[in-house]
Amino acid sequence: MKSKYIFLLLALAACTERPKDSEETSQALEEKTRPFLWNNANVYFLLTDRFYNGDPGNDQMFDRQPDGAVLRSFEGGDLKGVTAKINAGYFDHMGITAIWLTPVWEQIRGFTDEGTGKTYAYHGYWARDWTAIDSNYGTYEDLKEMVETAHRNGIRVLMDVVVNHTGPVTDIDSQWPESWVRTSPTCTFQDIETTTKCTLVDNLPDIYTESDAPVELPEFLVNKWKEEGRYEQEMKELDEFFSTTGLPRAPRFYIMKWIVDYVRELGIDGFRVDTAKHTEAKIWSELKELASAAFEAWKKENPDKKTGDQEFYMTGEVYNYSLYSGQEFDMGKGEMVNFYANGFESLINFAFKTDAHKTPEEIFSLYSQILNEGDLKDYSILNYISSHDDGGPYDLNRERVFEAGTKLLLTPGASQIYYGDETARPLVVEGANGDANLRSFMNWNELESNAEKNGYTVSDVQQHWAKLGRFRRDHVAIGAGVHEKLSDTPYTFKRTYTQNGIEDKVVVAMDLSGTSVSVSVSDVFADGTELKDYYTGQKLVVENGSVTIPNPGTLALLGES
Repeated sequence: MKSKYIFLLLALAACTERPKDSEETSQALEEKTRPFLWNNANVYFLLTDRFYNGDPGNDQMFDRQPDGAVLRSFEGGDLKGVTAKINAGYFDHMGITAIWLTPVWEQIRGFTDEGTGKTYAYHGYWARDWTAIDSNYGTYEDLKEMVETAHRNGIRVLMDVVVNHTGPVTDIDSQWPESWVRTSPTCTFQDIETTTKCTLVDNLPDIYTESDAPVELPEFLVNKWKEEGRYEQEMKELDEFFSTTGLPRAPRFYIMKWIVDYVRELGIDGFRVDTAKHTEAKIWSELKELASAAFEAWKKENPDKKTGDQEFYMTGEVYNYSLYSGQEFDMGKGEMVNFYANGFESLINFAFKTDAHKTPEEIFSLYSQILNEGDLKDYSILNYISSHDDGGPYDLNRERVFEAGTKLLLTPGASQIYYGDETARPLVVEGANGDANLRSFMNWNELESNAEKNGYTVSDVQQHWAKLGRFRRDHVAIGAGVHEKLSDTPYTFKRTYTQNGIEDKVVVAMDLSGTSVSVSVSDVFADGTELKDYYTGQKLVVENGSVTIPNPGTLALLGES
């Protein structure tokens, strides 16, 4: 990597976005200037290896073979594939405002075999070299192109980061030095110490993130950089980083330098932090400070490439955290940690997959109260129905796909679509074991053929999610606003947002039927206001406090265009 390390907090004046060139479409310009709030974000989470194959030439690199157990080998997805789908308008069609990628740096080259068959590091969580892009995913230039393409289309990029562990040891992947990692004991998750000073599982060396003791680089990494002809450059950058920041050459700061490089050089908009509760909480504040300074420097140097002037964003995976915990998370034995006070604007909400079984009004009113008046006022959460390592998702067998989309995308807080939620991608795969079930290749073939499943077609499901997604993207009130029920029959509610110079309001009516329906909006919109129903695409005018929708869908998603 080539980078300068001037880690200063920069105050930037707001600027008006301009088209990069005459070919930038008005739609792309609209996406770059549309109001955006992270607590209303519609995040698309994808496994880079399982989304789309943009370059078959990199499907098996480092002599990796397609001989793993079911869904445990690399399968061809790559960074060029993500870029191709951005360019094809897929994310725009879905109303996506941020893409969360699994880690794309170089993974262990070998495989593990824990009795379930060979498993390769296709998922991205087994780091070998944080400074290089794994060849199975593509190149550094591929990542740069993907980020710039996303930004041109008004889409932020979240990088998934791992600081607390390396990849496993294999026959061809050596262990990091003892000064860097512990290999025992295995965590028992009883309190802070037994959750942080331990290995998550056997053969997953744990970084000494609590240590400030200086360490030397691993010999294998030095030799690798020399073979690749970049040892002198990497060492120069490390010397400059530690000299400029005054930080000790402790394990965590090497890793922080390496991952913050991507922010400083590419303008990565935020981090999704993996296994956040398995390190000392204070280190996330350290990472946030470094990343924020790097992001501000990048924005100042690249005013034509940024998507807005938001600050650097961090959301964290604190396993089993729920919004009901508020700001304090119980690590066991009553030992509480406030992750929001340690660098995070948001945490992943593990409660939503269960709450999704409640009625919409129960979910919406409770979440709105907690986020607007309760312990999480001024913070946010990231809701999801399925994920890459959650064996108990909502709607495991994809039987309630329309309901799932409606609840997820209309619930206060940010939403996380896991790739294939919107296309009913199977979460149970014959022959697969454990998490592998959740990680099948994106079912593009079913979408293209409009396959029928469980009484619905895949295209119909995707269109339902897309309409809701575009409604959320265009109206920050949905995730960030205050919820209020307007009527029971049909169930109708409003959301309003008035902060930070932004005013937005919407009305939603659910469970509609018939050839025509009237929806009262008098509490929200004045007579004569022209509204758009984002579900049917119809333009409507408020008359006598209501709008009449001919040939309505099952939902009315009403807002000003």
